[in-house]
Amino acid sequence: MEVFRLATAAFSKKLAASGVANRWNLEGQQVLYTGGSRSLSTLELIVHRCSLKPSIPYFMMVISLADEDHLYRQVKLKDLPANWRTLSGYTSLQNMGAIWYNAQETMVLKVPSAVIPYEYNYLINAEHPDFKKKVHLVRTEPYFWDERLMK
Repeated sequence: MEVFRLATAAFSKKLAASGVANRWNLEGQQVLYTGGSRSLSTLELIVHRCSLKPSIPYFMMVISLADEDHLYRQVKLKDLPANWRTLSGYTSLQNMGAIWYNAQETMVLKVPSAVIPYEYNYLINAEHPDFKKKVHLVRTEPYFWDERLMK
């Protein structure tokens, strides 16, 4: 399976997580956030950055994940708290993510996107024992911002 991550040039050459707390992980947990499509990855970046800076060069990272069912766990919409798409839902989701991360049972957590709930993000546990064998950066593609997004 291929997933996608939009990154600046400095962070597009290797698979590395920052360890910064986010919606599904706590500070210090090495989780790579990827999208199920290039378009979802683009929209997620725009939402999280709150603006576009076309002067900064971006690259789309195309990442290959092994197609082995035991590597994946999916979080279903029905299992999420009512406030999961809001900032007030972060604590609950971070706790869910921390349990997944620490258990090391699966390498990938498939979660609904808070931006488009019927599309999915794929969180990759960079500390999982299978990470180096089952996750590969296939290529990086130069990325451009459509000028219509700037209006």
